[in-house]
Amino acid sequence: MTNWIKCLLLLTICALLTACASSVTPPARYMLPSDPVSNTTNQPEGTLVLSSPRLAHYLDVDGIVMQLDDITLNAAREHQWAEGLNRQLERRMRANLSQAMPTLRVMRAEGEPADALTLRLTVDQFQGRFDGVAVTSGQWQLVNGAGELLVMENFYSETPLETDGYPALVRALSESWDQAAELIANEIRQGHYFN
Repeated sequence: MTNWIKCLLLLTICALLTACASSVTPPARYMLPSDPVSNTTNQPEGTLVLSSPRLAHYLDVDGIVMQLDDITLNAAREHQWAEGLNRQLERRMRANLSQAMPTLRVMRAEGEPADALTLRLTVDQFQGRFDGVAVTSGQWQLVNGAGELLVMENFYSETPLETDGYPALVRALSESWDQAAELIANEIRQGHYFN
């Protein structure tokens, strides 16, 4: 084979590889829907500090997680979170709790007052399931300023997807998270931890 044929063949292969590489589409990136509008009060009756949620290791990834059967989980490569999931969950929970308990100041865990109660969240499930349901579960703890545990409860919610596809899954996951926030807010209100 002559040198110019080898060179032509090499250029053709490079051109094909470049065309293949440039045709790869970037993954779709998703955010949980907009936060609910929170009510604010001028003189709050207390302060609730929300710690950043701790995610199960398999959820602490870029891809949106689907449960394919009773034992198989898959993090999508083409459908990813646009921002860390724990940040999105924290922001949405904070907004939901502020709306559900307008007499409280709900804030991030940064320079909190010594007398504030702290809400800690552990998220065990936040995924789509093979039967067309979005599942959210985990545990929440309410701790006083001295570090004493006041209450520890589990949460669980399921939301059916309205249609197929990842956009519907993200919306259903958000609705499940909202249900968990409502459950937590109800328990906190009924416990009369803020007087």
